[in-house]
Amino acid sequence: MEDGCIKSSLGLSVGLGVGSGAGLLVVALGATFAARRIKHQRERVLKQKFFKKNRGHLLQQLLSQNADIAERMIIPLVELEKATNNFDKTRKLGGGGHGIVYKGILSDLHVVAIKKSKVAIQREIDEFINEVAILSQINHRNVVRLFGCCLETEVPLLVYEFISNGTLYDHLHVEGPISLPWEHRLRIATETARALAYIHMAVSFPIIHRDVKSHNILLDGSLTAKVSDFGASRSIPPDQTGVTTAIQGTLGYLDPMYYYTGRLTEKSDVYSFGVVLIELLTRKKPYSYRSPENDSLIAQFTSLLAQGNLSHVLDPQVMEEGGKEVSEVAALATMCVKLKAEERPTMRQAEMTLESIQESLQQVKLHSVDTKISKDKQTAVAFPTVEGRSSKESSRQYSLEEEFLLSARYPR
Repeated sequence: MEDGCIKSSLGLSVGLGVGSGAGLLVVALGATFAARRIKHQRERVLKQKFFKKNRGHLLQQLLSQNADIAERMIIPLVELEKATNNFDKTRKLGGGGHGIVYKGILSDLHVVAIKKSKVAIQREIDEFINEVAILSQINHRNVVRLFGCCLETEVPLLVYEFISNGTLYDHLHVEGPISLPWEHRLRIATETARALAYIHMAVSFPIIHRDVKSHNILLDGSLTAKVSDFGASRSIPPDQTGVTTAIQGTLGYLDPMYYYTGRLTEKSDVYSFGVVLIELLTRKKPYSYRSPENDSLIAQFTSLLAQGNLSHVLDPQVMEEGGKEVSEVAALATMCVKLKAEERPTMRQAEMTLESIQESLQQVKLHSVDTKISKDKQTAVAFPTVEGRSSKESSRQYSLEEEFLLSARYPR
């Protein structure tokens, strides 16, 4: 009887223990599920908060004219986290004072560069929205392509096509005497002019870049130029020639008339482009260079060209590799940096001038090749090859043998 009571008590204890354990397990699972649900709700609320803060509704409104573009341009955070392995440090391409750039691969296998700003400054958010709105309307082989943006983080993310070869500035200002070949520099200048002429004229309303410089000209694997960084850009109403706005740009490249008056026109980009041409010709940094007389690079360049002493400031590599087209590009650069905006050419005129110079250079090269081939043919006729001479000599020796045999067969 006592054994039965003991067994019953033991069974009851085991049952209560199992039941309590199961109950605790259910409670623990329920708490975990609830915690995850709360975490997801908080993440969703936070994403919505950041989306609103980062002007997401404004961006959607700007892109609302084309629903396909709007849907394609806004990329979820989870897609970018997957593309960069949660922004792993091994995916970091570089960075500066404003942010870090990561390399990623999207789900559609596009290789991209993801720009992540460090600090959520309202002005930078405004520039970010401006860049997305502008680049969504541009489709040109010499303008960097913007795949989209992410608004679900405290600091917005921009997603560009991946350009593998760095900036024009990086290639120009390398250590040592040899930089980009002159022929490549001329082509890059022409492609940059083509891109700027396009945004000034070919889009639905003119766009002024406002920060044209060698840092903002990217180069791909074949050294094709890609104009980038449209954060400071401004669109101009079709019935106007310019706008009055706060000064933005980079010293050394900045249009003096825009700096003093605040009046931004397409000729402001022309001035900055002229500075880039001078940089290509001299390999000197416009924002830091000072001549022995303490003149800026622009002042010294224009003065030396007028005096006919341009060789004093030209890159020796350009003088060695270039011909008369160097003087033509220098003359165009000087026209672009005229103090009075109305005396500068348009970007379309600059583009056409550079294309003409490039075509002339190609014709000179073709003529040079044709001349060399012609001379080689003349040399080949005048001086037969060893094989040719030995062939003739061999055939002559065989004829002599024949004559000897014939003379032996028929005695005189």
